[in-house]
Amino acid sequence: MNIVLIGGGTGSTVVLNGLKKHKDLNLKVIVSMMDDGGSNAVVRDEFGLLPLSDVRKSIIALADTQSNEVLRDLFTYRFHGSQSMEGHTLGNLLMIAMTDIMGSEVGAIEMFKNMFSVRGDIIPVTLDSVRLVAEYEDGSKVVGEHYIDEPEHHKEITKFYLDSNAKAFEGALKAIRTADYIVLGPGDLYTTLLPNLLVEGITDEIKKSRGKLVYITNLMSKIGQTRDKTQKEILDTLEGYIGRKVDYVLVNNGRIPKEAYKRYLKDGEHILQDDLHDGDGRLIIRKDLVASDPIKKQKGDHLKRSLIRHDSEKLRKQLYAIFNRNKNGISRILNSFFSYYKD
Repeated sequence: MNIVLIGGGTGSTVVLNGLKKHKDLNLKVIVSMMDDGGSNAVVRDEFGLLPLSDVRKSIIALADTQSNEVLRDLFTYRFHGSQSMEGHTLGNLLMIAMTDIMGSEVGAIEMFKNMFSVRGDIIPVTLDSVRLVAEYEDGSKVVGEHYIDEPEHHKEITKFYLDSNAKAFEGALKAIRTADYIVLGPGDLYTTLLPNLLVEGITDEIKKSRGKLVYITNLMSKIGQTRDKTQKEILDTLEGYIGRKVDYVLVNNGRIPKEAYKRYLKDGEHILQDDLHDGDGRLIIRKDLVASDPIKKQKGDHLKRSLIRHDSEKLRKQLYAIFNRNKNGISRILNSFFSYYKD
């Protein structure tokens, strides 16, 4: 079964960490290439390469769990205590070096897939260098994913686009074309999900695809993006960019960890109101999807990260159930058992 995940960032890695346990799933992740914050700013400005962080995270997420743990730790290591290296990950630096050795970022991805015994494909949405542009209700304009992602004050985005044309990487189009299910989210609406849909050819291919669309909603609002919005308003925006209705929506109805929730409230954020309804061929699935373990931040990481996240195992169970909805009960149970434990 062909499963395509469109997104990037931490949300995608949580999904991939769970689904990779099912060996009957052919996983492909299409990652955004518009990130320009933190280490990615140096990668873009000094080396002239596309951002590498989402690619790096996807490699680790899809890596064989039996692969060398020391190598995995090195790949994810983030420098701290050094003025010149602060915030950089060793994985990004290794990917820069591998790109130079292999002659392309696509070649570097393939090499690291082999090194980490990755089961699945990691596909850049585009190879064109572009930046995100957001125009706001007050008439102001911001260029750059990092600035859109971490605004000083909340403002409503009224127009969202790329600063130049970007054509989809052929591998991304082929993945969508052959997908049985296309998973969107979880992830920030304007800096994780929509950037992929702005790339020429992506939405056209999704609209033509026979694959079912699955959307995983976010747990909390986000300043500058979804604050004061409901789940339906966010879904309407997403579907407006796609030009097609979503078939399944996964919504969390579990309890948010209390201490982390207090910090969100202090920052002005809120749980997104669930005003979604079944209909028009869409099924809303409400389950406990939230992780209860506290999120630990790496030393040297100065970017603002989510404190509340989805649980990988809970998502795995619900997504796999969706993927197998059309199979009869006995075959579904047997398939789930053997795919999970198969070598």
